[in-house]
Amino acid sequence: MANLPRRRLLQLGALAAGGAALSACGGGDPAAAPASGPTGTAATGDVTVWSWQGPAAMMKQLVPGFQKAFPGIRVDVQDIGNPAIWDKITTGMAAGGQGLGDVLHIGVDYLPAYIEKFPGGLADLRPLGADRHRGAFAPGMWETVSRDGKTYALPWEANSAGFYYRADLFERAGVDVAALGTWDDVIEAGVTLKAKTGVQLLGIDKPASQADSANLFQMLLQLQDSFYFDMQGNITLDTPQAVTALTIIKRLNDAGLIADMAGGWNTMITSIKKGSVAVQSMPTWFGGIIEESAPDQKGKWKVRLPPAVTEGGKVAATVNSTHLAVAGTSKVKEAAYAFAEYVLTRPESQVAIYKGKGIAPALMSAYDDPVFHEPSAFFGGQKKGEIFLEALRKPSYVTNYSADYPRALKVVTDAQSKVLLKGADPATVLREAADLLAQQTDRKVVR
Repeated sequence: MANLPRRRLLQLGALAAGGAALSACGGGDPAAAPASGPTGTAATGDVTVWSWQGPAAMMKQLVPGFQKAFPGIRVDVQDIGNPAIWDKITTGMAAGGQGLGDVLHIGVDYLPAYIEKFPGGLADLRPLGADRHRGAFAPGMWETVSRDGKTYALPWEANSAGFYYRADLFERAGVDVAALGTWDDVIEAGVTLKAKTGVQLLGIDKPASQADSANLFQMLLQLQDSFYFDMQGNITLDTPQAVTALTIIKRLNDAGLIADMAGGWNTMITSIKKGSVAVQSMPTWFGGIIEESAPDQKGKWKVRLPPAVTEGGKVAATVNSTHLAVAGTSKVKEAAYAFAEYVLTRPESQVAIYKGKGIAPALMSAYDDPVFHEPSAFFGGQKKGEIFLEALRKPSYVTNYSADYPRALKVVTDAQSKVLLKGADPATVLREAADLLAQQTDRKVVR
């Protein structure tokens, strides 16, 4: 996820519709069992890997070392692009697996839909030896990639909720950001900040011009161990946690603290360069984006874990992640798994990837490397890696995106826009959103 935001409603909508195409086509048995037994140097074959931008570039750098360890395997890492990769995976699965890569890089918001809409589209990795890595990853990661006794991927990156802020602006306003315990404190601090500096606190795409405009709402839910669906697939939008989250956003907006980021990503990057907002409440990977976008602001930024929603509440949450899966129709499953294992379960591999592209590993042993404990000049000498490591070590709520995430995201962003642009009541719009989602999906609403 260390690139552009990936929650594109169009791509997700196409995925949701793709299951019907799979059921109507042939293309063999994608659920055929892979060869059993632990992966070893005897694995052979030509493996194609699908990924995007930075992650693809780093995997390409690991190929020579892998092929030295596995001389019978040749690897071709392809940069499909993001979000293009989601359409391409969906098309391949809808065609019964024809033309799919062997190793597929998949985000947490797409994985459940692939599993639910395309049974057998992803291989169960347990027969290949995946279970031996069960305890190697950050809390909650193994549960994220497993369903009904099967393991469909190995975790790659684990992104914790973050609170990046312009330390220089808060210092001018006389606000101690480290002392902000809850979002009530954040709102009070934002009022002071705006009064003394003229800078708004944070930004949201108010008209939801892009599908990923609900990032803050989602983070506030996850800090309360909640989301759009529970683990049974029930809708959880009409709950106290959801109302609390959207009410915080309304209070921020009513106080004039939210800048309109209509236009999405490009607008947000422009706001960082101009210094028009003081906070980016974004995950681990976003620190690299700030450094790349505004190198002249070196030393002006700091980061902490987000304040709790309520007094004494959680400040740590794994808000998104990505994974490597093996296509169910791959003819070289053992060789494909061997590469995924080499990339994701060796500390050396994950450290090299972090040094190259700043992608935060889910593999906990990687954090023994000094690189995660070095001070960052850009972030005022903070040991940024240690801040997020603290979050990863804590128990994590397992988020169920489900195959109906695109529909949920649409009703949520519509509800949020009504609150931000028309002053609507959070409880009312969320109740309506939950009922609409239930009509669209035949899922039960938990209230």
